[in-house]
Amino acid sequence: MFKKSIFALGLLMLFPQAQAHRQWLLPSSTQVEGKEGWVTIDGAVSENVFDFDSNALALDNLQIIAPDASQLKAETMVKTKFRSSADIKLAQTGTYKISQYSQNVMATYRINGEEKRWRGTEDKMAQEIPAEAIDLKISRNYNRLETYVTYGSSTNSVLKAEGQGLELLPLNHPTELFAQETTRFKVLLDGQPVANSKVSVIAGGVRYRGVLNEITAVSDKDGIISVKWPFAGMYWLKASYPELPEMVDGKRPAMPEKRYSYAATLEVLLP
Repeated sequence: MFKKSIFALGLLMLFPQAQAHRQWLLPSSTQVEGKEGWVTIDGAVSENVFDFDSNALALDNLQIIAPDASQLKAETMVKTKFRSSADIKLAQTGTYKISQYSQNVMATYRINGEEKRWRGTEDKMAQEIPAEAIDLKISRNYNRLETYVTYGSSTNSVLKAEGQGLELLPLNHPTELFAQETTRFKVLLDGQPVANSKVSVIAGGVRYRGVLNEITAVSDKDGIISVKWPFAGMYWLKASYPELPEMVDGKRPAMPEKRYSYAATLEVLLP
């Protein structure tokens, strides 16, 4: 027990970011074969990516785009303590894009000389923040999660930017990634390239490796990043805009009025 405690403490010292809560979608497979195509998508919020250790992620806003650009609905949906799951029938051969969108609002204000913090949805803000509040500062957060699944042969019809919010557009096919090869992506905000954007790349299985092995890629003037996959497995990619301001005297400056985040789950195969 003592050795395990020392090991756990060492991991915390090696990668404190591993304790941050991360949201993700995880497909049961990114390449599906067989007479009938089915995939299950798990959604969760966890300290380590792809570990079910914190909370389920609600999949109420799950968007499924089929190869012919039509939108599908999940066949079944279940939510438990640590995960939400959705079963999706893949009726067409080709590549599907599966996304989850959410928006939340954070606010600070003063009332009766005391500073208050609030977090919730847009429609509840007017109801829950008192009308007499002063020094009201509001920050809106727009979040996008994505993954891709191919049934049979891959297609390219879903590999296009939507032009809203923060996106990581794959310039190589996202279900045909291989270890030791390099993949390019373009970072976009409302359809426009974002230069100098930091994209974090983390492979699953951190608790078995004992080290985070985070890769950071920075976009060039055209918004393009390149990622060389060190080994096969499931990967989580995260981008944010703008970057969080640095702490000053132990306090973080006011949040920007709008902040965007994006995370994708991709599978890298053996060559």
